[in-house]
Amino acid sequence: MRITHVRSLASQSSTAAIWPSSAAPGASRSCCRMAASFPPRTTSTALTKRRILAHNYATQHQSTSSSSSSSSSSASARRRSVTPFNDDGGVPWTELSGREKTARAAQQTFNLGMVIVGVVLTGGVCYFLYTEVFSPSSKVSNFNRAVDRIRSDHRVTDLLGDGRKITAHGEETSNKWRRARPIASTERTDAQGTEHFVMNFHLDGPRANGQAYLHLTRRRGQSDFSYKYFYVDVPGHDRIYLEKSGGDAPGDKRGTLFGIKWS
Repeated sequence: MRITHVRSLASQSSTAAIWPSSAAPGASRSCCRMAASFPPRTTSTALTKRRILAHNYATQHQSTSSSSSSSSSSASARRRSVTPFNDDGGVPWTELSGREKTARAAQQTFNLGMVIVGVVLTGGVCYFLYTEVFSPSSKVSNFNRAVDRIRSDHRVTDLLGDGRKITAHGEETSNKWRRARPIASTERTDAQGTEHFVMNFHLDGPRANGQAYLHLTRRRGQSDFSYKYFYVDVPGHDRIYLEKSGGDAPGDKRGTLFGIKWS
């Protein structure tokens, strides 16, 4: 009897522990209410992970910023002082000391001065080349035009030879290279403001040699020169005039009698 009663009590206690719906419906409802009052475990875990990740990111970003600032400060502490000879503009102006700012200003001023000097010299060279070589009124241009006129004049070629073989050069010097011989020329301006350009040079041809003389004038306000005279002298022959407008050329042998010029 005792054994049977103990077994029945044990079976009832085990049945009550299992909480079957038929035996303890009130206890089951209370447990469900308690479970519903707490949030799901998965949502709590996700929030915890997000907080951990945010904390790790903030910590890493802060460490990176501190390391970069420390590296920049160490780099600025390690940089060499800026002088006019080693300044490459890599250091910002705000990080320079007073002496370094003075050094950079001196370097920039020197560089600007060199640029200005280079521009002035380049302009001077261009002006010289234009006025002496490329300008239509330059000595070189007048010389080239005069030589072309001589080579195309049949009176000159009859005496000197083929015009394509006629050469022109300046005064005789010890230099055998004819292009290096200077061409005699003078430029002056008279009291009326008229510019005078006088030139003479030598001619060498297959048959004979000669000399060319020309005198150009340009009145005030005119843009181009005009010929006053232009002639060629060949020894043993009469003077050949290519241009002549008023006035006697030097060496003109015409005489005067009673104020009249006779040829």
